[in-house]
Amino acid sequence: MTTERDELKQIVRQVSYEEREVTLASGRKSTFYFDGKQTTLHPRGAVLVGKAFFDELKHFPGPIDGVGGLTMGADPIATALSMTSSLAGDPIPAFIIRKEPKGHGTGQWLEGRKNLAPGARVVIVEDVLTTGGSALKAVERAREEGLEVVGIISLVDREEGGREAVEAQGLALRAIFTKSQVVGDNN
Repeated sequence: MTTERDELKQIVRQVSYEEREVTLASGRKSTFYFDGKQTTLHPRGAVLVGKAFFDELKHFPGPIDGVGGLTMGADPIATALSMTSSLAGDPIPAFIIRKEPKGHGTGQWLEGRKNLAPGARVVIVEDVLTTGGSALKAVERAREEGLEVVGIISLVDREEGGREAVEAQGLALRAIFTKSQVVGDNN
């Protein structure tokens, strides 16, 4: 019998993984690419991502008052997770961290702020973790907004130093899958 985790892994493998030459956000070259948004925006993928991330939240000391991260990769994850938590009777608000402050109006960096009390305990979510740069940027911005970051959850850990970078900052990292789990060690 196929579990929901197996089903999610299959979706990640089918729609998010590609073997091709790419330049990553870090500037490094790679022979493969994970486009996590293909999974998190997939109808069944979004449901399974919400459930998987909600399950991972249980590994952090509670309470967790919010979930979010850098736009765009974190947006569908935070939304799916927030909806799943509400359906489970444990509603957790989502938030979005802009890459640049809003250019008009309030000039804010964080969307969804009114749903989070000062000092709220939050978990940063990420679609793909490579070097950890994006996740740590989200951590820094969340802290500047007065939030307490409890840890980070990523859909896929590419196993390229991100875990070590995150843990070196004293943060816990949970990954739904590692690259090896999705595609095997031979790629």
